[in-house]
Amino acid sequence: MTQLDVLSPVPGRVIELAEVPDPVFAQALVGPGLAVDPVRTGRVTAVAPVAGTLVKLHPHAFVIQTAGGAGLLTHLGIDTVQLAGDGFELHVAEGDTVAAGDAVVTWDPAAVETGGRSPVVPVVALEAMPSDLTGLHPAGPAEAADVLFTWVR
Repeated sequence: MTQLDVLSPVPGRVIELAEVPDPVFAQALVGPGLAVDPVRTGRVTAVAPVAGTLVKLHPHAFVIQTAGGAGLLTHLGIDTVQLAGDGFELHVAEGDTVAAGDAVVTWDPAAVETGGRSPVVPVVALEAMPSDLTGLHPAGPAEAADVLFTWVR
């Protein structure tokens, strides 16, 4: 059994997935996790919540697979795929190896919100059960790289 600490990719306020304004995330259909309502202080750099390989990288979302095979989805905002990458700056490429805390994407949550979309950032453990997550960060403030939850595999 291994324990994987999953970090907050952005500073902001931790919320339950049930509060995410998207039914797929809110009902944990993709997997369990938490979300962060990011700060609105200009451009924010989302960091890798775990170490591993970027197996999927879009401007608005990325999946990192750890050496142990765990997959973690970070989704920057809701319905942000509709922006077609506008306003998102990638710092890495698909296939790159990252350390936890490495810069992945810089974006502007306030601009996403001004455009009528939620900037909330779900962080989801793929192919996990809710019981696999322990030490969930309580609702409230978090800095980037604070531990959101521990995934016991």
